[in-house]
Amino acid sequence: MDTVGVFGGATATPYVSSSSSLARNGRCLSCAPSQNLNLRTSHLAAFRPPSHLSSSSKTRPNKLRKSRIFLPHLVASMVEVEESYIMIKPDGVQRGLVGEIISRFEKKGIKLKGLKLYQCPTELAQDNEHYKDLQSKSFFPNLIDYITSGPVVCMAWEGVGVVASARKLIGATNPLNAEPGTIRGDLAVQTGRNVVHGSDSPENGNREIALWFKEGEVVEWTPVQEPWLKE
Repeated sequence: MDTVGVFGGATATPYVSSSSSLARNGRCLSCAPSQNLNLRTSHLAAFRPPSHLSSSSKTRPNKLRKSRIFLPHLVASMVEVEESYIMIKPDGVQRGLVGEIISRFEKKGIKLKGLKLYQCPTELAQDNEHYKDLQSKSFFPNLIDYITSGPVVCMAWEGVGVVASARKLIGATNPLNAEPGTIRGDLAVQTGRNVVHGSDSPENGNREIALWFKEGEVVEWTPVQEPWLKE
């Protein structure tokens, strides 16, 4: 005798073991071959244990994430540490602006490596390569008189992009064209008395530091605030 199985309740499609006809209540029930039957297995879902409640279920291991470099970090890593020679000229010293000018660079977060008060002799000023590009200018004698008229403050500063940062802090050569907030924009009036000098390139920064500082006068050290300035 053929058997009939019912799965999933009253709405399930009957399953018959063969393609023969079965007479029930005077009616003939024809059953198609088993490969054409559409069994709704979703009705069996109620009998399956929920995977999230099963103690034997294993979590899928986390996929390894690829390390990515955030763009600002990449740009910062490409910028090299530079040195810049900053000099407070005789007018800045005579006017008592040394502390004010130094504080501008310290607040920016630039590291001071060398500092000295220095009276430049006339002979040294004339032969110093610091002004070699100006020796042919008509104002060169007056420049020598000016730079030797009183003490100057020689400084060596170090930092990432320090040359460009220092020049922005200093401002334009002509104080009348310097932006408010810059050293020359706030503290100077005339080009001949523009208070401060700053290196115009990393190469000149290294060269000028070597000219104005002797061996041992530039100190290598690490400020405690450095982790709060750079990532």
